[in-house]
Amino acid sequence: MAASTGLGLSYSWPSKLTHNHVSPPSPRRWISSSSPSTTIRMAVSSVDEKQKTFTLQKSEEAFNKAKELMPGGVNSPVRAFKSVGGQPIVMDSVKGAYMWDIDGNKYIDYVGSWGPAIIGHADDEVLAALAETMKKGTSFGAPCLLENALAEMVIEAVPCIEMVRFVNSGTEACMGVLRLARAFTGREKLIKFEGCYHGHADPFLVKAGSGVATLGLPDSPGVPRAATYETLTAPYNDISAVESLFQANKGEIAAIILEPVVGNAGFIPPKPEFLNALRKITKENDTLLIFDEVMTGFRLSYGGAQEYFGITPDLTTLGKIIGGGLPVGAYGGRRDIMEMVAPAGPMYQAGTLSGNPLAMTAGIHTLKRLKEPGSYEYLKNITGELIEGIVDAGKKAGHAISGGYISGMFGFFFMDGPVYNFADAKNSDTAKFGRFFRGMLEEGVYFAPSQFEAGFTSLAHTPEDIQNTIAAAERVFKKL
Repeated sequence: MAASTGLGLSYSWPSKLTHNHVSPPSPRRWISSSSPSTTIRMAVSSVDEKQKTFTLQKSEEAFNKAKELMPGGVNSPVRAFKSVGGQPIVMDSVKGAYMWDIDGNKYIDYVGSWGPAIIGHADDEVLAALAETMKKGTSFGAPCLLENALAEMVIEAVPCIEMVRFVNSGTEACMGVLRLARAFTGREKLIKFEGCYHGHADPFLVKAGSGVATLGLPDSPGVPRAATYETLTAPYNDISAVESLFQANKGEIAAIILEPVVGNAGFIPPKPEFLNALRKITKENDTLLIFDEVMTGFRLSYGGAQEYFGITPDLTTLGKIIGGGLPVGAYGGRRDIMEMVAPAGPMYQAGTLSGNPLAMTAGIHTLKRLKEPGSYEYLKNITGELIEGIVDAGKKAGHAISGGYISGMFGFFFMDGPVYNFADAKNSDTAKFGRFFRGMLEEGVYFAPSQFEAGFTSLAHTPEDIQNTIAAAERVFKKL
């Protein structure tokens, strides 16, 4: 079975998906009304049939209490469902591809803890390894062999990384890598792209994505003008805008940082040659190219987006998957740059829980699983089937919808595509997305509670999960 991507590329896969038989598609970018359907039609039962009733009473009670205890009732804004409406869900447990809330509702999960759960939630092998590590202690505050082991795996996998520093979050990784880029180049100015999110550090909260986009917030209060004065912005996928910034700021730009595939403004892939053009212009201007692969690292391929696209940056940030579901972050790159980091060099950065043995253990065992043959081919196949099926179902129900995927990362917008940048993404019908999101919850499917967040599949998702999700989407689309 074959289909056109609409960008001069094509792919094929077997007419039936199984864990033991996979056929990798060619790079997938975007699906719109012009794309033929490849959805496999099967007799599937409603996810909701397994749940005799759908109620969020306990979640509502718990969330109302949480709002008295925590700002907005959450510890990260997008969890509050502000952009999609309805009652935020309080979760009780996760396993494999599924989540259960405190009311007993079961969901097929396409958030995956915002990316880390690529082999599935609460994997038995990872849990067993964590149990063994915990017998030795949960935090040392000193070097341990597990740091060496995960560092070797990361350096072996990611093309640009010759040395790595582990931290505790993606935000911390991006803070460290920016300081390092400025220290190495002796320059202060930074180019970032509109809608790209690099954590909540002050210099990055300029036209940011993720929760900032979800809530429709302007640049955050509390960020001093001086902190963002050296941050320059351009639309994603617009190389001419980048060239203009270099022309106006000759010899002053330390680095370009970007999500090589945007995930924090919805799923937005790069145009052909965009990343190549960035690599070329940074080399010509002695500027560092930084890939923020907190989301794409070990997800698009084992070597991340830079391996997938064949573009090697100077520095990279990582997170999510390399901690296997535990708090983690990392930044790394060329040895000559990384040797500026203390104590090897003068650029200071430190962390109490950096290199935590539990996060290292979970990361090691997650990466081991991903190295098994067929892992990424399987992710490509199930994700392609999912997004093709959803877009096809939406079109047949008369809705404007488009979407795309690469490997186990995907997204769709309620608008005709393609979507090339955040300005395009903002034309999506977010009210309709909210209704779709709430309808899918009642069907037992959990997508990210924002139009401006990418979705994720895992090795734990089965072909039956994909077909049940498509069938649920068909029912919901008919009601919108």
